[in-house]
Amino acid sequence: MDQLNLFNPDEFFRFPTDLLEYTEHFLSQDKADLLFDKLLNSVSWEQRTQKMYDKMVITPRLTAWFGDSEKSYKLGGSQFAVNPWLPELLGLKQKIEDSSGYKFNSVLLNLYRDGNDSVAWHRDKESELGNRPVIASISLGQVRNFDFRKVDDHRQKYSLALQNGSLLIMKGNLQVDWEHRIAKSTKSMKPRINLTFRMVKEL
Repeated sequence: MDQLNLFNPDEFFRFPTDLLEYTEHFLSQDKADLLFDKLLNSVSWEQRTQKMYDKMVITPRLTAWFGDSEKSYKLGGSQFAVNPWLPELLGLKQKIEDSSGYKFNSVLLNLYRDGNDSVAWHRDKESELGNRPVIASISLGQVRNFDFRKVDDHRQKYSLALQNGSLLIMKGNLQVDWEHRIAKSTKSMKPRINLTFRMVKEL
Protein backbone atom coordinates (compact mmCIF):
# COMPACT_ATOMS: atom_id res chain seq x y z
CA MET A 1 0.00 0.00 0.00
CA ASP A 2 1.23 3.49 -0.77
CA GLN A 3 2.14 5.71 2.17
CA LEU A 4 -0.78 7.89 3.22
CA ASN A 5 0.00 11.38 4.47
CA LEU A 6 -1.80 14.32 6.01
CA PHE A 7 -0.82 17.93 5.49
CA ASN A 8 -1.79 21.29 6.93
CA PRO A 9 0.00 24.66 6.70
CA ASP A 10 1.56 24.29 10.14
CA GLU A 11 2.62 20.70 10.47
CA PHE A 12 3.17 17.50 8.50
CA PHE A 13 1.14 14.53 9.73
CA ARG A 14 1.46 10.86 8.88
CA PHE A 15 -1.86 9.11 8.45
CA PRO A 16 -2.09 5.99 10.68
CA THR A 17 -1.46 3.18 8.19
CA ASP A 18 -3.20 0.61 10.42
CA LEU A 19 -6.54 2.31 9.66
CA LEU A 20 -6.58 2.09 5.85
CA GLU A 21 -5.60 -0.34 3.10
CA TYR A 22 -5.80 1.04 -0.44
CA THR A 23 -5.45 -1.03 -3.62
CA GLU A 24 -5.72 1.19 -6.68
CA HIS A 25 -6.18 -1.55 -9.30
CA PHE A 26 -8.20 -4.13 -7.38
CA LEU A 27 -10.40 -4.54 -10.47
CA SER A 28 -9.12 -4.13 -14.01
CA GLN A 29 -10.51 -1.15 -15.89
CA ASP A 30 -12.52 -3.43 -18.20
CA LYS A 31 -14.10 -5.34 -15.29
CA ALA A 32 -14.77 -2.13 -13.38
CA ASP A 33 -16.47 -0.56 -16.40
CA LEU A 34 -18.61 -3.65 -17.04
CA LEU A 35 -19.70 -3.80 -13.40
CA PHE A 36 -20.47 -0.07 -13.39
CA ASP A 37 -22.73 -0.39 -16.43
CA LYS A 38 -24.46 -3.46 -15.00
CA LEU A 39 -25.24 -1.83 -11.66
CA LEU A 40 -26.18 1.55 -13.12
CA ASN A 41 -28.80 0.00 -15.39
CA SER A 42 -30.12 -2.94 -13.34
CA VAL A 43 -30.28 -1.77 -9.71
CA SER A 44 -33.53 -0.28 -8.39
CA TRP A 45 -31.99 2.91 -7.03
CA GLU A 46 -33.82 4.86 -4.31
CA GLN A 47 -33.51 8.38 -2.95
CA ARG A 48 -34.01 8.37 0.80
CA THR A 49 -34.70 11.03 3.40
CA GLN A 50 -32.80 11.38 6.65
CA LYS A 51 -32.94 13.55 9.75
CA MET A 52 -30.32 16.28 10.03
CA TYR A 53 -30.45 18.99 12.68
CA ASP A 54 -34.09 18.16 13.51
CA LYS A 55 -35.12 18.42 9.86
CA MET A 56 -35.91 15.73 7.31
CA VAL A 57 -33.79 16.24 4.20
CA ILE A 58 -33.48 14.40 0.90
CA THR A 59 -30.24 12.44 0.65
CA PRO A 60 -28.12 13.93 -2.18
CA ARG A 61 -27.38 10.54 -3.81
CA LEU A 62 -29.21 7.32 -4.67
CA THR A 63 -28.81 4.11 -2.68
CA ALA A 64 -29.58 0.38 -2.62
CA TRP A 65 -28.84 -2.40 -0.11
CA PHE A 66 -28.03 -6.05 -0.85
CA GLY A 67 -27.31 -8.80 1.64
CA ASP A 68 -27.73 -12.27 3.06
CA SER A 69 -31.32 -11.67 4.18
CA GLU A 70 -34.31 -10.37 2.24
CA LYS A 71 -36.02 -8.90 5.30
CA SER A 72 -35.97 -5.28 6.33
CA TYR A 73 -33.63 -4.21 9.12
CA LYS A 74 -32.55 -1.11 10.98
CA LEU A 75 -29.22 0.65 10.66
CA GLY A 76 -28.51 3.92 12.41
CA GLY A 77 -32.21 4.35 13.23
CA SER A 78 -33.37 3.98 9.61
CA GLN A 79 -35.27 1.05 8.13
CA PHE A 80 -33.83 -0.60 5.03
CA ALA A 81 -35.11 -3.30 2.70
CA VAL A 82 -32.36 -5.75 1.80
CA ASN A 83 -32.27 -7.03 -1.77
CA PRO A 84 -30.98 -10.55 -2.49
CA TRP A 85 -27.43 -10.71 -3.79
CA LEU A 86 -26.83 -10.14 -7.48
CA PRO A 87 -24.34 -12.70 -8.85
CA GLU A 88 -21.88 -9.92 -9.68
CA LEU A 89 -22.03 -8.53 -6.13
CA LEU A 90 -21.70 -11.95 -4.55
CA GLY A 91 -18.65 -12.69 -6.71
CA LEU A 92 -17.09 -9.36 -5.78
CA LYS A 93 -17.75 -10.00 -2.09
CA GLN A 94 -15.94 -13.34 -2.37
CA LYS A 95 -13.00 -11.72 -4.15
CA ILE A 96 -12.65 -9.10 -1.41
CA GLU A 97 -12.96 -11.70 1.34
CA ASP A 98 -10.34 -13.93 -0.29
CA SER A 99 -7.98 -10.98 -0.69
CA SER A 100 -8.46 -9.34 2.71
CA GLY A 101 -9.40 -12.15 5.08
CA TYR A 102 -12.42 -10.18 6.33
CA LYS A 103 -16.03 -11.39 6.06
CA PHE A 104 -19.09 -9.38 5.00
CA ASN A 105 -22.84 -10.07 4.86
CA SER A 106 -24.19 -6.96 3.14
CA VAL A 107 -23.28 -4.13 0.80
CA LEU A 108 -24.58 -0.57 0.53
CA LEU A 109 -24.50 0.90 -2.98
CA ASN A 110 -24.34 4.67 -3.46
CA LEU A 111 -24.86 6.34 -6.83
CA TYR A 112 -23.40 9.82 -7.17
CA ARG A 113 -25.06 11.09 -10.34
CA ASP A 114 -22.93 14.23 -10.77
CA GLY A 115 -20.92 16.77 -8.79
CA ASN A 116 -24.03 17.88 -6.90
CA ASP A 117 -24.34 14.49 -5.20
CA SER A 118 -22.38 14.04 -2.00
CA VAL A 119 -22.21 12.59 1.50
CA ALA A 120 -21.58 14.90 4.46
CA TRP A 121 -18.96 14.45 7.18
CA HIS A 122 -19.84 11.36 9.21
CA ARG A 123 -18.58 8.23 10.94
CA ASP A 124 -19.95 4.72 10.36
CA LYS A 125 -20.38 3.94 14.04
CA GLU A 126 -23.88 2.45 14.23
CA SER A 127 -24.24 -0.23 16.90
CA GLU A 128 -25.34 -2.72 14.22
CA LEU A 129 -21.81 -2.60 12.77
CA GLY A 130 -20.17 -3.46 16.10
CA ASN A 131 -17.02 -2.00 17.63
CA ARG A 132 -14.20 -0.97 15.29
CA PRO A 133 -16.04 -2.13 12.11
CA VAL A 134 -14.21 -3.15 8.95
CA ILE A 135 -15.72 -1.63 5.79
CA ALA A 136 -14.49 -2.49 2.29
CA SER A 137 -15.22 0.20 -0.31
CA ILE A 138 -15.11 -0.37 -4.08
CA SER A 139 -15.21 2.68 -6.37
CA LEU A 140 -16.53 2.56 -9.93
CA GLY A 141 -16.75 5.29 -12.56
CA GLN A 142 -15.88 8.92 -11.93
CA VAL A 143 -12.86 9.59 -9.71
CA ARG A 144 -13.95 11.51 -6.58
CA ASN A 145 -11.94 12.73 -3.61
CA PHE A 146 -12.56 10.92 -0.32
CA ASP A 147 -11.80 13.33 2.53
CA PHE A 148 -10.83 12.52 6.12
CA ARG A 149 -10.56 14.79 9.14
CA LYS A 150 -9.68 14.08 12.77
CA VAL A 151 -12.70 14.26 15.05
CA ASP A 152 -10.91 16.22 17.76
CA ASP A 153 -8.69 18.34 15.47
CA HIS A 154 -10.13 19.38 12.12
CA ARG A 155 -6.76 20.79 11.08
CA GLN A 156 -5.65 17.19 10.53
CA LYS A 157 -7.07 16.37 7.11
CA TYR A 158 -6.35 13.98 4.28
CA SER A 159 -7.85 13.51 0.82
CA LEU A 160 -7.56 10.40 -1.34
CA ALA A 161 -8.67 10.30 -5.01
CA LEU A 162 -10.57 7.01 -5.31
CA GLN A 163 -9.84 5.52 -8.72
CA ASN A 164 -12.15 3.44 -10.91
CA GLY A 165 -11.80 -0.19 -9.76
CA SER A 166 -10.02 0.65 -6.50
CA LEU A 167 -10.54 -0.99 -3.10
CA LEU A 168 -10.29 0.93 0.17
CA ILE A 169 -10.54 -0.99 3.44
CA MET A 170 -11.33 1.10 6.52
CA LYS A 171 -10.64 -0.57 9.86
CA GLY A 172 -9.33 -0.19 13.41
CA ASN A 173 -10.29 3.03 15.18
CA LEU A 174 -10.96 4.94 11.95
CA GLN A 175 -14.69 5.29 12.69
CA VAL A 176 -13.88 6.42 16.24
CA ASP A 177 -11.18 9.01 15.57
CA TRP A 178 -11.85 10.18 11.98
CA GLU A 179 -14.77 11.49 9.94
CA HIS A 180 -15.05 11.10 6.16
CA ARG A 181 -17.06 12.57 3.29
CA ILE A 182 -17.51 12.94 -0.46
CA ALA A 183 -17.86 16.70 -1.01
CA LYS A 184 -19.92 18.40 -3.69
CA SER A 185 -17.92 19.57 -6.69
CA THR A 186 -18.27 22.57 -8.96
CA LYS A 187 -16.43 20.65 -11.66
CA SER A 188 -18.29 18.60 -14.23
CA MET A 189 -18.59 15.05 -12.86
CA LYS A 190 -19.82 11.86 -14.48
CA PRO A 191 -21.68 9.24 -12.42
CA ARG A 192 -19.84 7.26 -9.73
CA ILE A 193 -20.95 4.11 -7.92
CA ASN A 194 -19.52 3.24 -4.52
CA LEU A 195 -20.01 -0.17 -2.91
CA THR A 196 -19.38 -0.48 0.83
CA PHE A 197 -19.27 -4.06 2.08
CA ARG A 198 -20.12 -4.44 5.77
CA MET A 199 -20.80 -7.02 8.47
CA VAL A 200 -24.15 -6.00 9.91
CA LYS A 201 -25.00 -7.80 13.15
CA GLU A 202 -28.77 -7.56 12.94
CA LEU A 203 -29.53 -8.71 9.42
